[in-house]
Amino acid sequence: MNLRRDVFQAIADPTRRAILLLVATQAMTAGAIAANFDTARPTVSKHLAILTECELLQQEQSGREIYYHINAKKMKEVADFIEPFRQMWDDRFNKLEAIMKNYKPKK
Repeated sequence: MNLRRDVFQAIADPTRRAILLLVATQAMTAGAIAANFDTARPTVSKHLAILTECELLQQEQSGREIYYHINAKKMKEVADFIEPFRQMWDDRFNKLEAIMKNYKPKK
């Protein structure tokens, strides 16, 4: 059975978010990524497979090494989806802040 993972399920895991942060600035091999975690390499490989399946990471072969790098286009799709929610919560907090500035407790 081949399960298609959702991008939001992928980024729900803290280890996968940490991997995305690691490769955000430079491409890295699986070994270099795994060296940053206290888990077994096969566990990190599974996380890399999930992130690659969801197209958040892309693989690039360079000689015998495979480098993982961020897929900026897919990350932008995620950010674009989240943006309206961020704006909504910013608006709500701004309104709450305005109310709290004018609040005078009863004595």
